[in-house]
Amino acid sequence: MSCPICSEPTVHAYRPFCSKRCADLDLAKWLNGAYSVPSEDQDDLEEALDTLERDSQTEH
Repeated sequence: MSCPICSEPTVHAYRPFCSKRCADLDLAKWLNGAYSVPSEDQDDLEEALDTLERDSQTEH
């Protein structure tokens, strides 16, 4: 198995990653929204649109 971030061989302690660095990079991608799981739930869509609208109003 290879690390999904850098393709190096994995290390058991950080599996499926090769190092703490790659594990932290992956976590950062989740936290900043680079990874997401799509939803078809209407409530999720409405909440996302409300958030976008609210954020755009506070930027002006």
